[in-house]
Amino acid sequence: MPVKYVFVMGGVVSGLGKGITAASLGRLLKARGYKVTMQKFDPYINIDPGTMNPVQHGEVFVTDDGAETDLDLGHYERFIDESLTKNSNVTSGKVYWEVLSRERRGDFGGGTVQVIPHITNEIKRRIYINDNASDTEIAIIEVGGTVGDIESQPFIEAIRQFMHEVGPSNAMLILVTLIPYLKASGELKTKPTQSAVKDLQGMGIQPDVIVCRTEHPINQGIRDKISLFCSVPVSHVIQNLDYPILYEIPLALEKEHLAEVACECLHLPSPEPDLKEWEAMVEAWKNRTKDVSIALVGKYTALHDAYISVVEALKHAGCANGSRVFIKWIESEDVTPETVNDLLGDVSGVLIPGGFGSRGIEGMITAIRYARENRIPLLGLCLGMQMSIVEFARDVIGFEDAQSVEFNPETTHPLIHLMPDQNGVTDIGGTLRLGSYPCHLDKTSKAYELYGEELIHERHRHRYEVNNDYRDVLVANGMKLSGISPDGRIVEMIELPDHPFFLGTQAHPELKSRPNRPHPLFLGFVKAALKAQEDSERE
Repeated sequence: MPVKYVFVMGGVVSGLGKGITAASLGRLLKARGYKVTMQKFDPYINIDPGTMNPVQHGEVFVTDDGAETDLDLGHYERFIDESLTKNSNVTSGKVYWEVLSRERRGDFGGGTVQVIPHITNEIKRRIYINDNASDTEIAIIEVGGTVGDIESQPFIEAIRQFMHEVGPSNAMLILVTLIPYLKASGELKTKPTQSAVKDLQGMGIQPDVIVCRTEHPINQGIRDKISLFCSVPVSHVIQNLDYPILYEIPLALEKEHLAEVACECLHLPSPEPDLKEWEAMVEAWKNRTKDVSIALVGKYTALHDAYISVVEALKHAGCANGSRVFIKWIESEDVTPETVNDLLGDVSGVLIPGGFGSRGIEGMITAIRYARENRIPLLGLCLGMQMSIVEFARDVIGFEDAQSVEFNPETTHPLIHLMPDQNGVTDIGGTLRLGSYPCHLDKTSKAYELYGEELIHERHRHRYEVNNDYRDVLVANGMKLSGISPDGRIVEMIELPDHPFFLGTQAHPELKSRPNRPHPLFLGFVKAALKAQEDSERE
């Protein structure tokens, strides 16, 4: 069977939830037994988001094979429960870089290089990659931005050509659009949707399905009107309301028959889906009976999407523990010895996430010290682990100027230093230690207790590591190096055995958490926070 393709575009405004719509469809098709993969086409000129400010762009999601990608790939993986690859994120920057590199090599025989056909051909090549995957039957491809954006036009033209080449039964297009509600008149308005469809038709593409994002239910009259003016069957006008639980959206779209309509467009059977596990997870989400407060002390708290996978991993673990996790967002720059008690005195857990640059580092260290001394459960991720070691070296061992050389190259106690293979690296894009790496766990450690296995694999994104010259003194003063790379070269995980829960990992375990399969480190952390809260309430 040839691979079938579903393209998802947005109309009217950005931020409508195209990624969640696409991921929900992926979950529904997978529940019907289809092998599904997903791609994100981003029209921006950056090669990838790896060098972009998280406050502007949001989280950088890292795949097993080391690609730095858009945060939507995190949603894809969490919904369809498949590990995606470097082929799953395509940017204008990657496309133009490839075409220009080929031009420099002389691959075009001295001809003029143009958007059509050279750029569009390269975009199509990256779509056709899915044909070579033996584990793919349906590829869902989201195009970033909205219809009408100048930078999106080469992608839309490439998709027009592609759909013509493979034929109507092998490809379809879903337009996610806004149905605004005018409070003054009490009306839902379809004109923006009509305009978006006309823009798309002007580029030679007719949408097969229109998914209507709306705060209020759309009635039959609205569906009929959209059907008439946008030339789609009325059954292909799908309502997508706001829901308090993100993972309820696939079930809501199942009731709207989205997957059935997609199968109809692609000339595929639509067997009954197996959604029992997903439904049970959503039901458990609705029936959480406990609350727990956890402080997230980070550098990019102005945009919560900068930590979206961390947030979701906490929620997954909370649900599995029957608890709602309330995140107290704390900008690390605001944490000082004078403010720390006011900021952290009312939480039951402290999480220190990853990041780059010196801003707010001392605040992180102060928060870590407070959690260590007050026996508050702490989980440190990447930079969070590194600063946990720096704090321990300063306050427990007595190395007053202990620091990472990233922040103080002149420190006399460089507990964290540059990885050997990073020496001489000057480009900042795509040059970190990226992707999935193995780690061997100490069988006497909390980490082993949580994972239940000695050899684990986690995704990484960092340039600095623990300085091995300090291993012995850390251990001698009570720190357990609970996870080491199989070759013995890199400290991957640390913990304090005499603390209720004090664990740091050089990896980003949040990237592998799933709503129906929480990550073991987050599961243990939230469980410890709940116990700390219960102990506090008994006192």
